[in-house]
Amino acid sequence: MNSGSDARRPAWIGLRALRRAPLLGVVIGLLALEAIALWALSAWWVLELLVETPSSMGGALALLALAVIAAVWVSAITVGTLRGRPWIRGAAVTWQLVQIMIAIGCFQGIYARPDVGWALLLPSIVVLVLVFTPRVVSTTSREPEPDVD
Repeated sequence: MNSGSDARRPAWIGLRALRRAPLLGVVIGLLALEAIALWALSAWWVLELLVETPSSMGGALALLALAVIAAVWVSAITVGTLRGRPWIRGAAVTWQLVQIMIAIGCFQGIYARPDVGWALLLPSIVVLVLVFTPRVVSTTSREPEPDVD
């Protein structure tokens, strides 16, 4: 059961909040796409482990675990954004910075993949900018109304 202060907080942000802050819908959409991509990567990684023999099984399993943890984390951020929770801004910024670092790595090295780098970099920059717009901040900053007895 919810505590008294959480009982009045709506479970999901409403259409009214999305009308007031339409950029929040873009943030939600991009976070959802990132979560879906991470779940797809995790599923692909499991399939690859079943059909191929990795050079390091421990390394492959560690990377799979990291991909699943990231998928769970970004999924939680997406749900938190749908609920308009204040903590999502810090979590979203942290994930976008991690994603930017991965994108930078995709632009360099022997196995450089600039296409993957751009696919990671552009949504990250968009989310970083949008999460700090005044309307998104105000929509995700609302504290639950105190109990009136």
